[in-house]
Amino acid sequence: MVEFFTTTNLGIVLLILGQCLLVLVPLLVALAFLMYADRKIWAAVQMRRGPNVVGVFGLLQSFADFLKYIVKEVVVPAGADKAVFFLAPMISFVLAVIAWAVIPFNDGWVLSDINVAILYVFAISSLEVYGVIMGGWASNSKYPFLGSLRSAAQMISYEVSIGLIIIGVIISTGSMNFGDIVRAQEGSWGIFNWYWLPHFPMLFLFFISALAETNRPPFDLPEAESELVAGYQVEYSSTPFLLFMIGELMAVVLMCALVSLLFFGGWLSPIPGLPDGIWWMIIKMSFFFFIFAMVKAITPRYRYDQLMRLGWKVFLPMSLAWVVIVAFLAKYQAFGGLWARWTIGG
Repeated sequence: MVEFFTTTNLGIVLLILGQCLLVLVPLLVALAFLMYADRKIWAAVQMRRGPNVVGVFGLLQSFADFLKYIVKEVVVPAGADKAVFFLAPMISFVLAVIAWAVIPFNDGWVLSDINVAILYVFAISSLEVYGVIMGGWASNSKYPFLGSLRSAAQMISYEVSIGLIIIGVIISTGSMNFGDIVRAQEGSWGIFNWYWLPHFPMLFLFFISALAETNRPPFDLPEAESELVAGYQVEYSSTPFLLFMIGELMAVVLMCALVSLLFFGGWLSPIPGLPDGIWWMIIKMSFFFFIFAMVKAITPRYRYDQLMRLGWKVFLPMSLAWVVIVAFLAKYQAFGGLWARWTIGG
């Protein structure tokens, strides 16, 4: 039986398909409950009840919303380019899904353990803006088009700072493989061996850039409903709209996974003596998703000029300077090689 899945073409295809479903299905189910948690957190901050009718404590509300989107009529604007109109949400969804192919949940628990995993994720996240642009342009309406242009400028601006921050982590590790980055953070000091300490200034820049990259408040300018009537997806309904929203939420969870892997040890235990495992990864991702939700609930939206100024005049110079600083600290193994884990067997 094992030989069938390892030596025959059909068996290999079935094995790969099974592995993909093993990641995709739990991820999609988790998204439903994360959206529920997101709405409950906003409600708690604003002293409301939030979803509380469908299922016990409203736990099935996300599934009811999913069913509603599936059965609603798909409305296409009369002047829209139908092919591009339907292709745009598919691109957003598919790109958000395939980025998870290189994300490890535990030691060895990864679909594709490639040496250039960071480049792969960065390339996929760069392509996601095309789904937004195509959706805004194909709608043949000025409001979606303005929203898509805003999104393009915003995502490109903050991808630069995210990339430079990640370069600092790559310099410290000597590898672009997520597994190597996590293993470089192992040590007898537990949480104090993780990269949040040597790369502490960039942790906040990365998190804020992740908010902007995923169009989350206070940087949700592409979806500024008070100015753009909900932005690039305003002409979408039913399943195409659902695909846009799933892709966006999945990108948020991906950023939570990246923060956990790059700065907080991934599946490593924070306390020496406690076993490592996938549960630590899930706990860390859930915590950072909670921070994402809290930021949305308590911060006002930036103006567009403030958004651009922060990205190009503040984050870009700071992240570029940090790359140079980390290069020197790693080269001369400052503080016992704190920034040069590749020299101490990490």
